[in-house]
Amino acid sequence: MKLKKYISFFRLRCVTGLQYRAAALAGISTQFAWGFLIIFAYHAFYRSDPTAFPMTLQATVNYTWIQQAFLAMFASWVLDGDILEEITSGSISYSLCRPVDLYAMWYTKSLSGRISKVALRAVPILVVAALLPAGYNLTAPTDLPTFFLYLLTMVLGALNSTAFTLLIYVLTMYTLSSTGLRSLLLTLADFLCGGVVPLPFFPPALRRICELTPFAATSNVPYRVYSGDIAGTNAAFAIGLQIFWLLVLVFGGHTLMKNALKRVVIQGG
Repeated sequence: MKLKKYISFFRLRCVTGLQYRAAALAGISTQFAWGFLIIFAYHAFYRSDPTAFPMTLQATVNYTWIQQAFLAMFASWVLDGDILEEITSGSISYSLCRPVDLYAMWYTKSLSGRISKVALRAVPILVVAALLPAGYNLTAPTDLPTFFLYLLTMVLGALNSTAFTLLIYVLTMYTLSSTGLRSLLLTLADFLCGGVVPLPFFPPALRRICELTPFAATSNVPYRVYSGDIAGTNAAFAIGLQIFWLLVLVFGGHTLMKNALKRVVIQGG
């Protein structure tokens, strides 16, 4: 019975998010533009010396298109303005009166918001990218097991991204302002998850460190599984890290929220 209300809330938020079709069209055009620019740049680099890079050109192209298609699912800067407004304005007091777990409600709201954004954008990007000329197109995974492994890591990555977002909301309850947290954590997360440059392109020592962080447990793993850069025992280890960081982020975020609610300050009165 307790789970049913969160499922209903999840469905309601998804339906609400699917109404923003104009924003989705703008996002699709922007992501196509960025995708082509990035791929053109990689082509120029690979043309000079293809053997100098840790991933093949096709794997890098696949990484880029999957990244653009699911950007709204994993982007660290996709935050829910309503939740931040609740905290900073004091309207969180209304949420505390509801018979729900506040952390679970925010988690459901954040996850459904990401899914609704991706639902409108991913399919057009993937279809068009698959129809592009060879060398610029999105190709299918090498085999069916790799595809199912990719789906598993996508789910775990999305759950980790949402849990990280919740951590920002919870920490804002302590600082009463999200400006500093967003500037520091979101910039760090975007870089360390491979959002700017895929982690295999990092110096080996830095790459190994980054792969152990919670940031790499978000988009880095599914993108590299799809492109064939992570497989076998490396994939199993990466999935284990995803599960580990999900438990740490959820448990840590929930614990921090419980402590914050003991001395919550309602701004404005």
